[in-house]
Amino acid sequence: MNNLQSEVLIIGAGPAGLAAALAVGESRQRIVMLDDNPRPGGQIWRDGPAVTLPAIALRYRQAVEALDNVTLLSATKVVAQSGPQQLLYENAQGCGTIDYQRLILCCGARELLLPFPGWTLPGVTGAGGLQAQLKNGLSLQGERIVIAGSGPLLLAVADSVTKAGGKVILLAEQAPMKRLARFASGLWHWPVKVRQSFRLIHRRYRPNSYVVEALGEQRLTAVRVQQGEQVRTIACDRLACGFGLVANIELAMLLGCRIKNAAIAVDALQQTSVANLYAAGECTGVGGSELALAEGAIAGYAASGNSVRAQALLAKRSVWQRFAAAVSQTFVLNPTLKTLGAADTFLCRCEDVALGEIDAKTGWGATKLHSRCGMGACQGKICATAARHLFDWPLPQPRVPLTPARLETLALLAPHPNPLPQGEGAGTVSFSGVKVICDSVDTEEEFTK
Repeated sequence: MNNLQSEVLIIGAGPAGLAAALAVGESRQRIVMLDDNPRPGGQIWRDGPAVTLPAIALRYRQAVEALDNVTLLSATKVVAQSGPQQLLYENAQGCGTIDYQRLILCCGARELLLPFPGWTLPGVTGAGGLQAQLKNGLSLQGERIVIAGSGPLLLAVADSVTKAGGKVILLAEQAPMKRLARFASGLWHWPVKVRQSFRLIHRRYRPNSYVVEALGEQRLTAVRVQQGEQVRTIACDRLACGFGLVANIELAMLLGCRIKNAAIAVDALQQTSVANLYAAGECTGVGGSELALAEGAIAGYAASGNSVRAQALLAKRSVWQRFAAAVSQTFVLNPTLKTLGAADTFLCRCEDVALGEIDAKTGWGATKLHSRCGMGACQGKICATAARHLFDWPLPQPRVPLTPARLETLALLAPHPNPLPQGEGAGTVSFSGVKVICDSVDTEEEFTK
């Protein structure tokens, strides 16, 4: 077990986290940066064997690597709060705790996936999920790809698919043409986005379109798509589908931060409602890398006591906040997307829980009690987020552990845990509100308050 000491702890090494580290680094304070990816960059600057990183990503990475007051823990996840201003972490090498004086959350966002018939077929992935596979070297040579959902990410995914040898036969955007035209006409306020749009525009882009069903027996073979008033069946090899992004706020909720509009609420200097706790980037509201960089720098300067430098960046942040607002207004999801799933359509893919088993009136807590929904590998990150959108449920309160963890890690949550059972047989170990039931043949872990 390792215990690390930091003056500033940064969770997340995407654009916001890297910008925060550079800002704090100027003060020479001790920084620990923790990230669950194997290399810094987050999802938008995700590295891999098939990736040519943009120049700005390389500059930030190299600048942070050059700081001798930064300790970077990659491929590491936060498990729980283990004490006042202390977090418990785990990675492949072991586990430990990190003490901090100030904390900056740059936890990013994840895709919103919505269920529809056939969405669990092999060959169907999230749009961002396919992009991550491509960056890790997946070849799509000769494959026919349908990309569907909503938001600017779809265009970036289409560009990645083409570079990987795939053929985009349809790019279905659910937003109507009128909203998209209004958005495009205002892009001149952000010249860099005009240049990006010219580079990413795709001739297969179709507004007011969405997938209603994925078809196939053992694997995806075609999709049924609603395009305006018509429904078309299109043969394809893959479907990449994503309905925008949702902020990762579970750790912030666990720490007691105020949440507003399903994101971490912050003040002008990126401070949350909790003293000495700041947040920046997509976890405070989805807005893109430019906004994340500005927010990260402001949070870093504010957390390290340099309010003058933080204040100087407010105007820059405001420019990209306006862009984020325009994106949000443009890509509001069509309510029809809530009705696509049938009774036998899985909501929880990990535990095969169908929509017909869910009582929309009960809420997430009752759903978990009466089914295994949210009990699988993703720990509800996909199904709970989808259910929240489908049924308008309130945000569920996160519980410890935030992610599946080894027993040796969970044991650190208690000052004096009972000894683990030795040899064969069964036993129970209880500590700090976590109850682990062990059996010699099968192991079931039950985490209770």
